Amino acid sequence: MSKPPTILIVDDEPAIRRLLHVGLARAGYRLVEAATAREALSAMNIDKPELVLLDLGLPDRDGLELIGLIKTAGAAVLVVSARDATAEKVAALDLGADDYVTKPFDTEEVLARIRAALRHRLTAAVATPLVSIGEVEIDLAARIVRRGATEVHLTPKEYGFLAELARSPGKVVTHSQLLRTVWGAGHEGDVEYLRVAARGIRRKLEDDPSQPRLLRNEPGVGYRLMTGD
Repeated sequence: MSKPPTILIVDDEPAIRRLLHVGLARAGYRLVEAATAREALSAMNIDKPELVLLDLGLPDRDGLELIGLIKTAGAAVLVVSARDATAEKVAALDLGADDYVTKPFDTEEVLARIRAALRHRLTAAVATPLVSIGEVEIDLAARIVRRGATEVHLTPKEYGFLAELARSPGKVVTHSQLLRTVWGAGHEGDVEYLRVAARGIRRKLEDDPSQPRLLRNEPGVGYRLMTGD
């Protein structure tokens, strides 16, 4: 029987840590807590968590400074913060955070985001070139997209957009990252390019493009390829 993933909860508010602890313990995770950045880094070394729930407003260090260190250690990062400005979300995601949830939060939503982040971590570890979501299959090695048994023809930019999301299923990929990777340096502000590509992808892959279930827009931040949670 495999042991449950270890999750490190980093928050200086005891009530928040307690709320998260109760919900996550009920879901079967092994939990470690830290109230400061220093305690968090110590726990990273000792407990080696698979995922960190990270508050940004820590008393001894800005949580944004920890994201790169946590990712380097191999853990997924889910930011849980009261900072709800778009710039803060983009900064955290660009630094490598796997997802971002604002306070106050719904525990069930946090659990769903945790499952998605852990799944993405496992997928990245095995480096699978084939991503399947429902009836949609994205073969990154062959650069082929299928819907059911039918191959779907995307434009080069549409494919690049979708492939970049497929490399991080369930994770928000920021506008700037998508534009930089698919359109090239110097296009980071051309968000309309993304809207056009997203419309094309939805028209070809969604049952109802006006009610997208596969390709979700996170307003002002980026896009996410949904995985079913």
